[in-house]
Amino acid sequence: MDFTAADKPQVVLHIHKSLNYTLFDTKWIPASPRCVLLGNHARGTGALQIYNMAQGELQIVKEKEKTDAIKCGTFGHSTLAERSLATGDFKGMLEVWDLENLALPVYSAKAHNSIINCIDGCGGTVGAGAAELVTASRDGCVRVWDPRQKDVPVAALEPGEGESARDCWCVSFGNAHTAEDRCVAAGFDNGDVKLWDLRTNEIRWETCVGNGVCGVEFDRVDIPMNKLVATTLENLIHCYDVRTQHPQEGFASKRVNTAASTIWSARHLPQNRDIFAACCGNGDIMLYKYSYPKERSIKDADGIPKGVAGDLKLLNKKNLSTQPICSFDWHPDKRGLCVMGSFDQSVRVAIVTQLEKY
Repeated sequence: MDFTAADKPQVVLHIHKSLNYTLFDTKWIPASPRCVLLGNHARGTGALQIYNMAQGELQIVKEKEKTDAIKCGTFGHSTLAERSLATGDFKGMLEVWDLENLALPVYSAKAHNSIINCIDGCGGTVGAGAAELVTASRDGCVRVWDPRQKDVPVAALEPGEGESARDCWCVSFGNAHTAEDRCVAAGFDNGDVKLWDLRTNEIRWETCVGNGVCGVEFDRVDIPMNKLVATTLENLIHCYDVRTQHPQEGFASKRVNTAASTIWSARHLPQNRDIFAACCGNGDIMLYKYSYPKERSIKDADGIPKGVAGDLKLLNKKNLSTQPICSFDWHPDKRGLCVMGSFDQSVRVAIVTQLEKY
């Protein structure tokens, strides 16, 4: 389907607010007009702020200054009734916060020996099965945590004996469509992408894309694996069809060179899993749509099914900052509403229009 320029989704800046600290992550609080900002004060302490969006402004509701800088957060493990926030900090601490009382975390664990670069949650607001968290760290480890169990991870992917630890930059849950099925995708600084099946506790698939992997995300967490997007240094987006795995060739993929510097992350629209926003090092937000091929799988010469990659089309882009867009979150309930952070010490709320046409 072809659309005219007027029909294309437009990224409209709604709110721009300057901050007095470095912002690393932004998350909407589910089923609310509030968002959480996480970052690092100049003095090295952690910033946790809650803002309410009202009358075209972000108004601060509550804040917490923590001993160590906060790198990342998620609500994925938490139910709508609880809406607790899990965070990872620069000292490797995993903490869960009751946003109604920020005096002390309700759960904490020394998850890693170095900075927690990324965190994701499952089993609460998204995905079936037990509530779990997964953390990725500079120490090269990926660990899965049950907030009901203190200090000990329920599963761990760690460098083998004699292996050098590679900095793990990003992690994402997927395939959580039953109480038993769940997997984790992880991206590393050397370009490795690993798919870890938690049901069998084995690496199901791995590849190297040649550039450091800044972001990984499944198009939906709570369905059988469908698509996985990995974004990297040097402008690249890799979109994998993870529905059909060939024993030798792995997953079919489409690679796009955006010419837009580092692609920090890709975030799929909750209301349409075939559209995602790519966050760029030049301050752009780029909107892409995935189109499926006529046949998603074909048989090779031996009769073994292998996937067929679809196509990625750039719908539109908008420059919003002079610095990298380092975090981005779509509102789960309001289509097109998004919040993002950038390294110009700013938070922005934007509205993407016309998405219902796709």
